[in-house]
Amino acid sequence: MPEQDRREQIDKGQLMVQVNSNTGARPISDASVEISYTGDPESVIEKIETNEDGQTEDIELAAPPVEYSMSPGENQPYAEYTVKISAPGYEPVTVSGAQILSGVRGIQNVRMQPLEVSDDNLDNFVIGPHTLWGDYPPKIAEAEIKPVNETGEIVLSRVVIPEYIVVHDGPVGDKTATDHYVRYKDYIKNVAACEIYSTWPRSTLEANILAIMSFTMNRVYTEWYRNKGHDFTITSSTAYDHKWIPGKTTYDSINTIVDEIFSNYLSRPNVKQPILTQYCDGKRVSCPEWMTFSQLFISTKKPRI
Repeated sequence: MPEQDRREQIDKGQLMVQVNSNTGARPISDASVEISYTGDPESVIEKIETNEDGQTEDIELAAPPVEYSMSPGENQPYAEYTVKISAPGYEPVTVSGAQILSGVRGIQNVRMQPLEVSDDNLDNFVIGPHTLWGDYPPKIAEAEIKPVNETGEIVLSRVVIPEYIVVHDGPVGDKTATDHYVRYKDYIKNVAACEIYSTWPRSTLEANILAIMSFTMNRVYTEWYRNKGHDFTITSSTAYDHKWIPGKTTYDSINTIVDEIFSNYLSRPNVKQPILTQYCDGKRVSCPEWMTFSQLFISTKKPRI
């Protein structure tokens, strides 16, 4: 990180690293965790080991001023760090681009593969830019309520919160993209961390998370992609669904809300299916008939849809 950029990191955020084995989800104790600025990975600024629960202590890290994330603009509102994890008997793991924001605790979950089990997909993760900072395709508009009068259109007879969903990590037609089995709550936490800033007020976070869950549950309830011949529930493409990134850092402020309200969704009177709640940032992308982040940011109640 250039010296000028480092001088702008005047606030503090926190990071806790949780390390588990990929086989049996067993916590890995005494794993070595090194943290450096992304862009300068050889300059280690913190080195710590995990405890018997596979967790590090909370690590305090420099972050940009919290004001940068309250009104997305020209200044990147988060600092980026590279996290390297090693442990005897396991393949080392590197997470590049862990995003730290002012005043909130980030949670970096890491699963390590035993040396005798080879899987290159688990060794390195590169976390791309946040959707409010990076350049991603805008959402292709769809009807918020899907037609139900066609035979086979709806497979489920009632709304059921799934334990797992299958995430296609790419656009709909990309046959090279990997499909991931992800716990529903973990998926929502990951998407929320990609789409909104964890520094926002609780009411704003809750409103956005409800919108994310309703959109996701519409995909689940209508079996939208499976009815089109695909073997997945949802994609990671912002053109079709929400951004989801393998290995994404999540945050206490978001995780707590998801754990509390994960079984909720938004719907209209006399409509059984959850609403396909579409939204945009309202600045770089114009969407006059959808919700925008600015509308949800100033809201002190759940969105009325």
